[in-house]
Amino acid sequence: MKPMSNHGLENAPEDVKLAVDLIYLLESNEIAPQTALRALEMVKKDLERKLAQES
Repeated sequence: MKPMSNHGLENAPEDVKLAVDLIYLLESNEIAPQTALRALEMVKKDLERKLAQES
């Protein structure tokens, strides 16, 4: 999967842009889906912890 051109993403929300970048990074580095999901779960938990601390 190739990243979308800047033109195709220029008006997209930031979360969509980030998702496209992450998908490209994972696929271009041939990261196994199970490995990626485990890593993303760790990232999610870390970000949720940070959000909770901000409250």
